[in-house]
Amino acid sequence: MALLPASVLFCCDHNAVRSPMAEGLMKKLHGTRIFVQSAGVKHDMEVDPFAVAVCAEIGVELEKHRARSFEDLATGGEQIDSYELIVALSPAAQRAALDHTRWYATEVRYWPTLDPTGIGERREQKLDAYRATRDQILANLRKEFSTF
Repeated sequence: MALLPASVLFCCDHNAVRSPMAEGLMKKLHGTRIFVQSAGVKHDMEVDPFAVAVCAEIGVELEKHRARSFEDLATGGEQIDSYELIVALSPAAQRAALDHTRWYATEVRYWPTLDPTGIGERREQKLDAYRATRDQILANLRKEFSTF
């Protein structure tokens, strides 16, 4: 059986697509066994409707997700260094996570993850790009946090 971290923070650029997907998927896979949150370098966007749609296809609900940044976490009383593991899903998020944790023992992992936001012109093409991102994250979650 793989050893699961007690807490994980997923992060990306805006906390609108990749990191909310990762948070929702991780919660679906592991329930309350792991404390899971997500954040962005910035939070200048709300959760992307295409991310909501492709996660709903597999029973993961993102509609209630509210985007937040690293600073929002700290303002809300959550310290970045309190997470056992931070998984960065974009280069900017990796840099920010490393900057926020440079004096702490928090592990930071980088999973290069497709940003689907600029892919496709028609709705179905866009959905396919978001599905690819969702499936990439899900595969990484199963590989890294499998309990089987």
